[in-house]
Amino acid sequence: MDFSKLKVLYVNCTLKKSPAVSHTETLMEVSQKILTKENVSFDMVRPIDHNIAPGVYPDMKEHGWDKDEWPSLYKKVTEADVLIIGTPIWLGEKSSEAQKLIERLYAMSGETNEKGQYIYYGKVGGCMVTGNEDGVKHCAMGILYALQHVGYSIPPQADCGWIGEVGPGPSYGDKEWKGETVNPPVGFDSEFTNRNTTFMTYNLLHLAKLLKENKGYSNYGNSRKAWDNGSQWSFENPEYR
Repeated sequence: MDFSKLKVLYVNCTLKKSPAVSHTETLMEVSQKILTKENVSFDMVRPIDHNIAPGVYPDMKEHGWDKDEWPSLYKKVTEADVLIIGTPIWLGEKSSEAQKLIERLYAMSGETNEKGQYIYYGKVGGCMVTGNEDGVKHCAMGILYALQHVGYSIPPQADCGWIGEVGPGPSYGDKEWKGETVNPPVGFDSEFTNRNTTFMTYNLLHLAKLLKENKGYSNYGNSRKAWDNGSQWSFENPEYR
């Protein structure tokens, strides 16, 4: 398989600013090793490192905020064939940065592509979750629903994650816990996590390759532009009713 024409963007919604170690980023590196092997280009950003305003408009500077770096991050989003959202778990939920990201993605979802479809049509989404307590599937459920709702395509098994035992404990990738060396690092020997991360990565690549080679979806019946212009699919057309 040749995936070399694809671009992947990892958005790490950790609450830690760089260069602090992010356990979510450590899991992302497992996926990124696969991309390197397959000659796929990728980029990774931490929204927490940027001044991204909350809100559901394309540029929040037009809505009372002095600064908003979302437009520059959005450019990376549009250039990527695959978007992977990574998040830690806090109180059983995705991070506040992940929720803010989803809201800003939603802000752009009314934009359209050259076919008149919503802007994220033809792009593929997945997610990665890490934490010390239950919540991987719950977080994935919300993230993947949001991605498909705004137009991303979701392949089978599009999520992966790692969680530790309930209660305080080491996090994914920790090399030391309570003064003792951990070898291999925490979670690295989890077959479940390694398998799901591998399957997720390849499933995202497979679907993205199919869509890219077919220039996305046909706009037959799903064009916002055609709908607004009163096409045969529009309720404005008496024949449709």
